[in-house]
Amino acid sequence: MGLEERILEAMKEAMKTNDKVRLSAVRMIRSSIKNREIELRKKLEDEEIIRVIQGMIRKSEEAIEQFRLGGRTDLVEKETREIEILKSFLPQPLGQEELVRMIDETIQEIKATSLKDLGKVMRLIMPKIGGRADGKLVNQLVKERLSP
Repeated sequence: MGLEERILEAMKEAMKTNDKVRLSAVRMIRSSIKNREIELRKKLEDEEIIRVIQGMIRKSEEAIEQFRLGGRTDLVEKETREIEILKSFLPQPLGQEELVRMIDETIQEIKATSLKDLGKVMRLIMPKIGGRADGKLVNQLVKERLSP
């Protein structure tokens, strides 16, 4: 079952169980996917859907920070719940050891030796990771591996 089908099933299930927060979050996902499809004028693949969901998570995390500064704990809780729902559609994140192993293999593969090779390593490693790790974390780990 593809990711889009899983999202549709989750929406149906949320309707049946009358889970308003989950239904709202799933509808937001579907809406964002449709908007992106209209923008690109093509049907999205699972990897592209994952990127859309990750973007939604980033926006929600930024909103949480703003709500905290404004003292709106009710909205912080709502956004936190929505982030949990969004994350449930993402693939299992890679563990630290697995991620470091993949980075080391990629560095060996292209014989990277310094921070000058950071871009080459990142271009090769990000498709392999496929949205299962945060890009900032990957970048940080690659820098640590390439630093003397």
